[in-house]
Amino acid sequence: MSAGKVFITATFNNTLLTITDPSGNAIAWGSAGASGFKGARRSTPYAATMAMEATARKAIAAGISEAEVYVKGPGAGRDAALRALKAVGLKMTLIADITPIAHNGARPKKRRRV
Repeated sequence: MSAGKVFITATFNNTLLTITDPSGNAIAWGSAGASGFKGARRSTPYAATMAMEATARKAIAAGISEAEVYVKGPGAGRDAALRALKAVGLKMTLIADITPIAHNGARPKKRRRV
């Protein structure tokens, strides 16, 4: 089992990381909060870097050597997590942005009558 998938969800408050095998079974997961960062420090690029390093080391120990990377969300940890993944030594075969985009939004409230 050498290939896998890395899912990075970068929100404004935290960075969530999941590494799976090709069929989608979770092998390793982590977050900036789980790495010991609290409050506003969770949303920093440094916290995302530390969380990705810890999560990637777990995945490498489980036998993952290359991965497809899927990034979702507008948070500050997006790029930092990718750099950390490269620094740990995991080979990236694909980087895809899967951030959902709203097309038309919710139906507006009915017009106020006075």
